Amino acid sequence: MVRKRMVDDRDGHAGRINGSALATPDRKMGAASNRLASCAVDECVITCAISGVAANREQCPAIPYTPEEYAAEAQRAAEAGASVVHIHARNPDGSPSYRIQEYRSITQAILAEVPEIIINYSTGAVGVPMEERVHHITALQPELGALNMGSMNYAKYSPKRKELVFDFVFANPFSDITFLLEKMNSADVKPECECFDTGHIGNVLPLVDMGLISTPIQFSLILGVLGGAPPNTTTLAHLASLLPDESTWEVIGISREQWKLVAAATSLGGNVRVGLEDNFYTPSGEMAASNGDLVAAAARSIQLSGRRVASPDEARRILSLPSPPDRSAVHTETAGVDDREATA
Repeated sequence: MVRKRMVDDRDGHAGRINGSALATPDRKMGAASNRLASCAVDECVITCAISGVAANREQCPAIPYTPEEYAAEAQRAAEAGASVVHIHARNPDGSPSYRIQEYRSITQAILAEVPEIIINYSTGAVGVPMEERVHHITALQPELGALNMGSMNYAKYSPKRKELVFDFVFANPFSDITFLLEKMNSADVKPECECFDTGHIGNVLPLVDMGLISTPIQFSLILGVLGGAPPNTTTLAHLASLLPDESTWEVIGISREQWKLVAAATSLGGNVRVGLEDNFYTPSGEMAASNGDLVAAAARSIQLSGRRVASPDEARRILSLPSPPDRSAVHTETAGVDDREATA
């Protein structure tokens, strides 16, 4: 879940999309179906969002805090089938960190255990200076950087308590989006466009025309946050039908609604994201003992759809990422340079 200064992500050059514009709802269903079919591949990429920033061990004991714990969770996820790990950094006491040092330590620990895994960093936050939202990406150059594609109400409602648990505006104006894109492009990091509703998909068009996002585009379709798209399969299919030709996409389902969305995404030819950032529970309703439990459940759903789980090498091909990746920035520490200097 998300709170101020602890917002998770549920918390790309020029090219024309579908000739001149994004797909729109009035396109014939036949064309949309053909596009969905054309983007379907036998291999399905599993991303594991291993920690988030808002939840804590009182809510789920498996959430990692230290670099060693991140590494152990990443290894469990990789052994179960994940080829990408999405990272929000934490301090050893569990509080969120936006410092380069924590991102570096966590990433180094993960790569020591699973060197082939694809690294994906967050940029989502509320109340955090823009430089701090992206300096870990420019300094460490992960393969992917998550990028929220629009502003929205962001809330959670408790039917039992008949009140909102939290309620705020998650602001992502175009000025912030373009700033983050320029920083990502300077570091050769591919943006992963996170869309909580249909309008966020449309926000991609001017950014492509400006030369800030290049095709093929990677999308994350996020369903289940109050203020965004509702978590049902009809909505997911509609969102997927609006995507530009040749795009790749994954579903991010929030809380226990995640599993029906994972099943729908695998049938529609999409990829999937699971992990303790988004949901604590397996399809049986039991709390996961690790991220590996959630990834294993996603892998079973993929196999039942007639597809197979992608390896990291296959994931790089599907997501148009360089292979092998350049890890030099992660492993090169500049003595005497603090976070502020590293972002200059």
